[in-house]
Amino acid sequence: MRMKILLMGNPNVGKSVIFSRLTGVRVISSNYPGTTVGFTRGYMKVCNEPAEVIDVPGAYTLEPTCDAEKVAADMLKDGDVVINVVDATNLERNLYLTLQLLGTGIPLVVALNLWDDTKHRGITIDVEKLETILGVPVIPTSALTGQGIRDLVKSIPKASSPHNSSMTLGERWTRVGKIIEQVQRITHRHHRWYERLEDASVKPKSGTVIAVAVLAASFFVIRFIGENLITYVFDPLFNTLWTPVLMKLSAIMGGSGFLHDVVVGKIISGEINFVESFGLLSSGLYVPFAMVLPYIVSFYFVLGLLEDVGYLPRLAVLLDTTMHRLGLHGYAIVPTMLGFGCNVPAILATRVLESRRERFIAATLVCIAIPCASAQAMIFGLVGKYGGEYVALVYAILFLVWIILGTILNRLLKGMSPELLLEIPPYRFPPWQTIFQKLGMRIRGFLIEAVPIILAAVLVINILFVIGVFDYIANAAAPVVTGVLGLPKESVTAIVIGFLRKDAALGMLALSTLTAKQMVIGSVVLTMFFPCIATFVVLLRELGIKDFLKSAAIMIMSALITGGLLNIIL
Repeated sequence: MRMKILLMGNPNVGKSVIFSRLTGVRVISSNYPGTTVGFTRGYMKVCNEPAEVIDVPGAYTLEPTCDAEKVAADMLKDGDVVINVVDATNLERNLYLTLQLLGTGIPLVVALNLWDDTKHRGITIDVEKLETILGVPVIPTSALTGQGIRDLVKSIPKASSPHNSSMTLGERWTRVGKIIEQVQRITHRHHRWYERLEDASVKPKSGTVIAVAVLAASFFVIRFIGENLITYVFDPLFNTLWTPVLMKLSAIMGGSGFLHDVVVGKIISGEINFVESFGLLSSGLYVPFAMVLPYIVSFYFVLGLLEDVGYLPRLAVLLDTTMHRLGLHGYAIVPTMLGFGCNVPAILATRVLESRRERFIAATLVCIAIPCASAQAMIFGLVGKYGGEYVALVYAILFLVWIILGTILNRLLKGMSPELLLEIPPYRFPPWQTIFQKLGMRIRGFLIEAVPIILAAVLVINILFVIGVFDYIANAAAPVVTGVLGLPKESVTAIVIGFLRKDAALGMLALSTLTAKQMVIGSVVLTMFFPCIATFVVLLRELGIKDFLKSAAIMIMSALITGGLLNIIL
């Protein structure tokens, strides 16, 4: 039977990096049954035998205080060996969980991680004495450099389970204090420049300046990478390789007809326009792969970098007060930032929030006020031709909606937002291998979860479009679109299609003759209106039918009210 090794420890002690070192790139992400708490598992060899390695959710105690700690305690029952990853720079705090694990009787190895950082902080630990006191192997490691990883693997067969009598909470902390007195010595040292930067990152004034600079640089890098991937990789692939295939298929299918328009799409001026053809094999493939995927790649790359460097937790702390006014806590910045890449993973990321109320508010705000990467590309391309000030106006309006709507939801929805209890790691530059491994996992997740839904939605849209259902809906909605929003009748179809294909809807707006004012209104309304079908389906799955209907009603009302007010004001 395959050995099951559990990686356990406090949050932000480097478990995930050690996991990457042990398992390589072939890993599987899952949710623990019956919960929204995720974990990752992979495989390695121990004494030339295959073993399963599980990166258990971070926990401070085996006496659960949240869902993640409950899952960690439950998973412990199935483990054969536990590798307890300990932050060597915060030994006293980490040893509480270590003593609890010793009392379970499961063979244990302690990985004394961040070992290279102890000397910079003036910390000296007597590893041999600590090993003697605990009665289990203690291996100094630095996951970032790989130091000690080989020794850690060799120590797994030597894992031991000394018998420890049960202790009360007070007795356990007393025991931790005595261990620290025997094995650790701290000497004074001056702060390094990046430690001063760590402190400045969470102070209101300096932290705000740093946050603005980091976010501005992030969006520049995201757009630079995304646009270059589209221009120099994906567009050439579709135009030079895929277009000839579709044209041959079109000729075989007769160049027109119901089946042709659904599968290949409409031939416009003798060519296939991947944005406007609406075919399953044209727009259906082009939208997720050539319009969305490049921005997903660039966004997840930047997000992973901010996470692993240690900046994202500081941003969460800095924004915690603001987020509380919206009924959230600071870590809601994670799904919010993800939404600028793609709303689908953003909705999935709301699982990190503790209460159902928080998840509802965060998911609704993401769907309404956060334009995804493909929508942003269209906004910059279509609104930008009227001038950069109009692009800025669109984002300013959406930000204002995000603040106002969040404040209203916070006041109307019963419940409270728990305080932010977040461990802030030191600034450290992660290995590129770890960054790209995480990037690969997230891209696979997007492709598996979102692309099939998008393709199915495109197929349904095409059929409805060809048989004239959208024309009927457009005629019924025309009075609202032209009267309340002040948009021309030709834009009705784009607004309706925005329910299913936001990027295509924005592209269709460009086909109408619009003023700068109308383009701003159209872009804002399309962003706030129902999200794309992929996000729509994921939202239903995550919130349940009751909360989903509430969220949908809020989207319709807020889009119409905002669009109507803009029509009056502008």
